[in-house]
Amino acid sequence: MLVALDEDRQIFNLLENPAPQGRYSCPGCGGLVRYKSGKVLRSHFAHVTLRDCHYFSENESAQHLSLKSCLYSWLINAEQVELEKCLPQIGQVADLLVNDHLAVEVQCSSLPISRLQVRTQTYRESGYQVLWLLGKDLWLKERLTNLHKQFLSFSMNMGFHLWELDNEKKELRLRYLIHEDLRGKVHGLTKVFPFGQGNLLDILRLPFAKQTLSSMTCPMDEDLPRYIAQQLYYKSPKWLALQAEAYGRGENLLTKTAFDWYPHIRLPRSAIGFAQIRQDLTPIYQAFDLFYDKAKDKRKQILYPPIIYRKPM
Repeated sequence: MLVALDEDRQIFNLLENPAPQGRYSCPGCGGLVRYKSGKVLRSHFAHVTLRDCHYFSENESAQHLSLKSCLYSWLINAEQVELEKCLPQIGQVADLLVNDHLAVEVQCSSLPISRLQVRTQTYRESGYQVLWLLGKDLWLKERLTNLHKQFLSFSMNMGFHLWELDNEKKELRLRYLIHEDLRGKVHGLTKVFPFGQGNLLDILRLPFAKQTLSSMTCPMDEDLPRYIAQQLYYKSPKWLALQAEAYGRGENLLTKTAFDWYPHIRLPRSAIGFAQIRQDLTPIYQAFDLFYDKAKDKRKQILYPPIIYRKPM
């Protein structure tokens, strides 16, 4: 942890004063903490005895400490920022609490989906907005995992999106216009923001700001029918279920051409919903389907922000 209570019960912030003296305690559980400074982890406080503290973790990584420090330094000149703000009324610590209402969480390791859902909902019910920024182990790669889907946000101008933090390159990345193809591969665009450049809150609001709209063109996956046949041969649960549905309609997936599967690239879906998205996305999915039903050239697919799908063609 980067903050502790001094003997006068005042918050001591190591990013503001790197030379602590005296006795310090945990702002969450009240237990004694010790100042530590080493070569691997940046200077921080740690509990003197291993006791149950429901607020602060003893296994905080160097990446997590560094990223919190970078974001704090980026925000502090323009915003009111509280580092590792203990919120006892909801039993949580916000990595950064900005302007009393925005909780910025730096998530560097995997966690159960149920815990992410509960933490997000608890923030909301208490009047806080929460934004999750993902560390290296959670960066979006080739596939959108079920956990990734619970970090997704949505806007009409940038579609499904999420944020990544790169401690080595010192940059914030916005992964946006996120789609999945029928093989499960992710398609999307990326914007990069070097740490310390520009107003961070304005950057974080970008998906909802008025802007020039982006798009991306993807060629038809002509080999898709062979891939599907292969998946059925190896008894992929997903494709066997789709084949069973097709049989119920009197169809057979093995007879479909690449054109029959258009569009090959689609909006992400989640059977349990999206933890960060409260908007009803049903009209968006319907507009997406209708938009591509009317497409004339099916040898390629141009991916647009959702606001385009809602406009008359």
